[in-house]
Amino acid sequence: MAGDAGDAWSAEEREAGGSPRVIVIGAGIAGMSTGCYAQMNGMRSRIFEKHVLPGGCCTAWSRDGYIFDYCIEWLIGTADGNDAHQVWRELGALDGKTITNFEMFNRVVDETGRSVVFFNDPDRLERHLLDLSPADARLIRSFCRDLRRFIGIELYPFLTAPALRTVRERAATLRTVLPAFRLFWRTSATPMHRFADRFQDPLLRRAFRNIFFQDPEGFPLLPYLFNMASAHHHNAGFPQGGSLGLARSIEERYKALGGEISYRARVERILVEDGRAIGIELRNGRRYYADHVVSACDGHTTIHGLLQGRFTGPRIDKLYNDLLHRPGTLFPAVVSAFVGVRGDLGPDRAHSTTYLLSSEDAAQLPGALQNSLVVQLRSRYSDGFAPPGRSVVHCTYFSDFAYWKALRAVDRKEYRAKKHQVADFVRNFLERRLPGTAERIELVDVASPATTRRYTGNHDGSILAWKAFSEADDIAAKLVGKDRMRLPGLRGFSMAGQWVGMGGLIRAASTGRFVVQYLCDELGCGFTASESQGGEPWHPGKLGRLPQLDRWSARGDTRT
Repeated sequence: MAGDAGDAWSAEEREAGGSPRVIVIGAGIAGMSTGCYAQMNGMRSRIFEKHVLPGGCCTAWSRDGYIFDYCIEWLIGTADGNDAHQVWRELGALDGKTITNFEMFNRVVDETGRSVVFFNDPDRLERHLLDLSPADARLIRSFCRDLRRFIGIELYPFLTAPALRTVRERAATLRTVLPAFRLFWRTSATPMHRFADRFQDPLLRRAFRNIFFQDPEGFPLLPYLFNMASAHHHNAGFPQGGSLGLARSIEERYKALGGEISYRARVERILVEDGRAIGIELRNGRRYYADHVVSACDGHTTIHGLLQGRFTGPRIDKLYNDLLHRPGTLFPAVVSAFVGVRGDLGPDRAHSTTYLLSSEDAAQLPGALQNSLVVQLRSRYSDGFAPPGRSVVHCTYFSDFAYWKALRAVDRKEYRAKKHQVADFVRNFLERRLPGTAERIELVDVASPATTRRYTGNHDGSILAWKAFSEADDIAAKLVGKDRMRLPGLRGFSMAGQWVGMGGLIRAASTGRFVVQYLCDELGCGFTASESQGGEPWHPGKLGRLPQLDRWSARGDTRT
């Protein structure tokens, strides 16, 4: 069954003199970025999205007037004057928005209530850590000295696809990297675990692992220093409107450029003829044709679902037949518990705190992978997340996808009971840490890793795909650089998003830019990009109508 009769997508061959047609699968940040840059470069694009909202994992949902913002904890590129910010300006992502910046990255509290605050200012951080543990002065000064050096470095390689960088661009990168080569080499070769284990203070040994809220395991020092340095420059802030707000702004920019998005349109397979992708077929049987197809959805679904595993090579096989199933290669899935609270939780409280749990407490969290719980006061991040006079708290922990998948598949009643167990624990834990909170809690809304998989399609419910600094990182870099984001033996097709460009929203957005740059190079035309001129002030009404994630939530007594 062909697409809508008479439209530009119903014929295999485009009209004589017509613009090149590009179909994009997935309206996440990477997919919409691809569409925006395609439109900027004279192509005609159309995005097909299975959900009712843009953004993929960069999303939110609502219940009883509360907005539960799921994705962004910090966004690289929120300050003027760097290449990451330029990408967001081109995509209209920050149009009309204020940015919230925090003086600290995270606070870590142990079971006894003793805490450490990771301030973004290295001088303040150093004084604070020395007060906590004078015996660790040498390590503390070493870390803060490295942070000062990273603050003096600006390196955001998100504008030009690796294989297309000019001699001037490569020289500019070398001028930044070479003077700090030993710093980059040493901090990328030193695992945070090994560094943290050298502290004498038991809290610091555990706290440094949790600067990024929970321990990603396997990360070296470099990303911690890079992101804290970015936050120091206000280049890792929180944009007004949050995750779905970011997606809606890019959607608005895409439509203003003339792009089309079809929602509730699940792609069933990619049509291939004589080794070339020629279009897509939806679940309802409708077919749409294009000169180029870009998949910006889950990598495993793309390789083994939409393309039936027909176009692979050593790198793809290594990723999807080996590393995908190797423990520790994917970024962990999370359980999210959003808490709606009457009143405020206090302006002096940290916006983000990792609580280190006893083994007894951690055992009460279904499927928990670590003995910790992250508590974020999301109403401090942006306006509009809660009704007047109320607040939203977001509690998360790394969790085992297989545990939740099996539970949901075998026993839905027990699955719901485990969600209630999470809600019960969060309610009781907040009361212990913030006395008087429990009686003001109006609802708790829990999303499991199985929920993430169901709504986004991400393999094993991972919201960041391949773990950075793993073996997959090196292979993904070659997919973007050497392979130009293409698959062996398949013309007219590219992959974008975190499954080729690694996790993080700025990386996802940059892959859309790179795909179109490579396509322009193939077509023999110059790539161009322009900044959005949108300036209307942001307001929560721009989020549009939000769905409820599930009918389920816990109100009042969570056992009722």
